[in-house]
Amino acid sequence: MRKETKHLHPSLTIEQPPSDVFMNFEAFLSNTETRIHSHTWGQVQLISGGILEMEAEGTRFLAPPHLAIWVPPNVMHNSFNRKPISYCSLNVSADMAQAFPDHTSLIKVTPIVSAIIDDFRNRQVNIADTEQDKRLVQVLLDQLATRETERHFLPTTDNKYLGDILTFVEENPTDNTSLSEWAERVHTTERTLARYCQSELGMSFTEWRLRVRYLYSMELLRNGHAVKEVALTLGYNQASPYISMFKKYSGQTPEQYKNKLL
Repeated sequence: MRKETKHLHPSLTIEQPPSDVFMNFEAFLSNTETRIHSHTWGQVQLISGGILEMEAEGTRFLAPPHLAIWVPPNVMHNSFNRKPISYCSLNVSADMAQAFPDHTSLIKVTPIVSAIIDDFRNRQVNIADTEQDKRLVQVLLDQLATRETERHFLPTTDNKYLGDILTFVEENPTDNTSLSEWAERVHTTERTLARYCQSELGMSFTEWRLRVRYLYSMELLRNGHAVKEVALTLGYNQASPYISMFKKYSGQTPEQYKNKLL
């Protein structure tokens, strides 16, 4: 089997930010990795197309397009994407970063944010020079700095009972093994596993597996599969429950997501 090429991407090499707010737009190839690094400024990382994975503050973050990753100033981090993505970093000065969380977090990306970022990308605006663009930047900051945050979309744990279970589910998203069946396999009780899910992951096993399937379905959609086909692959008898699940997380339908990939 042919080994996939990994692309090592350099981080921003500037020492002094050119403005209190500046943007960097890039297109990342499949299997692109950034070296571990930090910045003296804060950074909101936004993507479209695939999923951005990040390690920061001892935590693994997975950000689909409806979530941005906020990295505070001077926090060491590195990222990886398995599939091609359109990338944007919204970089803010240390003073302006005080309006954001003090730890690495996931921030909801609203349609307004997506529209402004797309506009800046299309016009190749990295620094807002006009009064109109400065107002748009302020809207971005207002939208992103006031969003409710998540610690991580798909949390992980090295818990001796849950660790191997979560790894298996990530690698086999359509597997339907119940929590009680898992409990038998790892020689504990369903109640114990359920308690560990809440304390270690902050959610139920059902919710965690649903998020895995949502991420997997995005990959299937990017690969050209029809919405109904994806629904059947995930075990739904019809498309409507899958569409509801997808919209719950992304705020858009699978078909709308596919159309943005064109």
